[in-house]
Amino acid sequence: MKELKGSQKKYLRGLAHNLNPSAFIGQKGITESLIEEIDQALKATELIKVKFNDFKQKDQKNSLTKEIAKATGSHIAGMIGHVVILYRQNVDEEKQRIKLP
Repeated sequence: MKELKGSQKKYLRGLAHNLNPSAFIGQKGITESLIEEIDQALKATELIKVKFNDFKQKDQKNSLTKEIAKATGSHIAGMIGHVVILYRQNVDEEKQRIKLP
């Protein structure tokens, strides 16, 4: 899938507003089990939040977020504080819940 447009990111951030974080990134950083957890959550719902508990520097969060997005094949819809919003469209068209504008 191609890169998200600004209006699409804004739409996804609006949809994610009421969501609770699906995964938490702690002291260990990115682990294999964390990637699997995020991957399963994206398969189930397409749009998730991931919260950083121990990483407070913005550049650290940005690099970890890019690493997660690359590993899971997802897009970064936005980062608000210590929470990042990830989106990955379901490959099965019947299971797609979110229709991007």
